[in-house]
Amino acid sequence: MIQVDISAAVRSGTGKGVARSLRRAGKTPGVVYGSGGEATPLEFDTKDLTKALFYVHRRNAVVNLDIENNGKTERRHALIREVQVHPVKDTLVHADFCVIDLERERVFDVPVRFTGKAKGVDLGGDMIVACDSVPLKGKPLDIPDEVVVDVSGLGIGDAVTLGEIALPDGVTLVADGGKVCVSVAGAGGGVSAAAEEEEDAAA
Repeated sequence: MIQVDISAAVRSGTGKGVARSLRRAGKTPGVVYGSGGEATPLEFDTKDLTKALFYVHRRNAVVNLDIENNGKTERRHALIREVQVHPVKDTLVHADFCVIDLERERVFDVPVRFTGKAKGVDLGGDMIVACDSVPLKGKPLDIPDEVVVDVSGLGIGDAVTLGEIALPDGVTLVADGGKVCVSVAGAGGGVSAAAEEEEDAAA
């Protein structure tokens, strides 16, 4: 999983008036929740925060928060919990983070990237994607940014199940391994003659 460093400072004041003053000064108010549920109000440089959030947009990421408080800096590892954006100006309004333990396993929804061109498609078949993401469990830094499935060997009637996707060490699938991830069907959704013969023989 990717990591991104974001600097912040403990915010002394709260309320709408303080938040408006911060935004006029080029700052964005935010908060980080600890493992025990306590919340620490923060303030961020808006330009730096926007750049960091753009980098991790729609990706699983561990945020390394470097929080300055009374001349000392403390690093906390967190996940982005919520980002509020102005509906008209499209500018940052508020950002929430949740502290995590990097040694504790969690479940993340990881995108699937398909590579190659299925040979069945060259023969007139249609590639059908049933899952464009998979739920994986593991320590945050062991979770991959994406999983890759090579579909070039798929003929008409062939499929790749979730259980056939290669995963890194220490990471497990949290779903039915027999569920189809991607398949190639004949034109109109039919299966190949060979697949039909196998089904008849099984019957």
